[in-house]
Amino acid sequence: MADEKRLTPQSEDFAAWYNEVVLRAELADYSPVRGSMVIRPWGYGIWENMQRALDTMFKETGHENAYFPLLIPMSFIEREKEHVEGFAPELAVVTQAGGKELEEPYAIRPTSETIIYAMYAKWVQSYRDLPILLNQWANVMRWELRTRLFLRTAEFLWQEGHTAHATAEEAEEETRLILGIYRRFMEDWIAMPPLTGLKSESEKFAGAVRSYSCEALMKDNKALQAGTSHFLGQNFARQFDLKFQTEDGREEYAWNTSWGVSTRLVGGMVMTHGDDNGLVVPPRLAPVQVVIVPILRGDDTGPVLEKAEELRARLHEMGVRARVDARDKLSPGAKYFEWERKGVPYRIEVGPRDLAEGKVALARRIPVREGERKEFLPEEQALGELPHLLEAFQRELLAAARERREAASVRGVSSLDEMGEAFESGAGFVYTGWSGDPAVEAEVKARFKATIRVLPSEEFRTDPAPAKCVSGTADAVTEAVWARAY
Repeated sequence: MADEKRLTPQSEDFAAWYNEVVLRAELADYSPVRGSMVIRPWGYGIWENMQRALDTMFKETGHENAYFPLLIPMSFIEREKEHVEGFAPELAVVTQAGGKELEEPYAIRPTSETIIYAMYAKWVQSYRDLPILLNQWANVMRWELRTRLFLRTAEFLWQEGHTAHATAEEAEEETRLILGIYRRFMEDWIAMPPLTGLKSESEKFAGAVRSYSCEALMKDNKALQAGTSHFLGQNFARQFDLKFQTEDGREEYAWNTSWGVSTRLVGGMVMTHGDDNGLVVPPRLAPVQVVIVPILRGDDTGPVLEKAEELRARLHEMGVRARVDARDKLSPGAKYFEWERKGVPYRIEVGPRDLAEGKVALARRIPVREGERKEFLPEEQALGELPHLLEAFQRELLAAARERREAASVRGVSSLDEMGEAFESGAGFVYTGWSGDPAVEAEVKARFKATIRVLPSEEFRTDPAPAKCVSGTADAVTEAVWARAY
């Protein structure tokens, strides 16, 4: 019988490792509803910390939260041709309610552009009513055939922002602003450094003029589309008659954007930092940053428990999220194992001897030095240093992820044969020239199961830019970053 405590090593089967970590770290579980998941408290706590950080960033840039209905009239979705074609295979539709057949079916929202812009059309008359900068935190449903916890589920949680502007320039500026917010959040909070850039025409959002994306590289060197921001032009405004009177008295359609990230980010965090011992949660996102394990021996456990609670209270005053694990049915070793599997950044151990010496044992989830599991420090020193240690750990995780991304990136690939060799050798991001011809995209996808993740933002471009398309048959009009992806 397989060892229930042992995780499948990442090098042996990354997909199996991922599923085991999500389940055993108690992030989520399978539900009785096909393709949907139950997010457990530990996973939801991480999502709540993501929400708080992003919500603050949105509000700091003038956005407000609102809420729109779960059910969308099918006639709304059918108005935007590209949109309905893009989502038709994934729609879940309600045809009966109250024991009766509905006159018009409702789609369970796969995204909310249509119903939101129908409402904006009611609210906007003049340029004075613009811009509208709204976000909603909601659930959506896309009837996925092949699902995986957090990464692709039929129902998932997300935020979706929808804005309306008086000019195309304002809308484009908004689209890029949000892309920057997403990138900063992923780097500063998830310690997951993405590439940013423009999606190709075949990869853009259904109904958008342009789509921008954050693409992160996981430890198995596959890309994860972690967040997108879309310039919608006037497509939806025209379908829903979202017009306004300009300052000089003309009538014009508004310019729209939409943007979103989802609980997929939790899966991205798992695959960016986890190891063969389990989950590693960046300190800024950890529901518990420090777990305190009292070592209880003999009958007089009161003083040790009191000290553990005192440590928790003092850490709380310092702004550190701490928890005492005083469960008496588990050995200290079992507790260490559980909290390591859950990825808690730091652990404090305190027992009778530590109490007598005024010391505690401090252990980091990933040791600073190989083989160094814990160090014994004076209590005051340990508590005083912990806020700084947590921030240092956060920075180290980001630096390590960025280093892995660059080590797995191959630039200057000039032919399809070279591209094949790069992927065969385990490359993550492959940079090439591209002529813009979708036939090249199709050939790469068929041969190597790779797609264009982004046409990279200026910061990520190769200098000098590639002159020839990777196909070898045309000049390059842009650089493209390719990868196999989730």
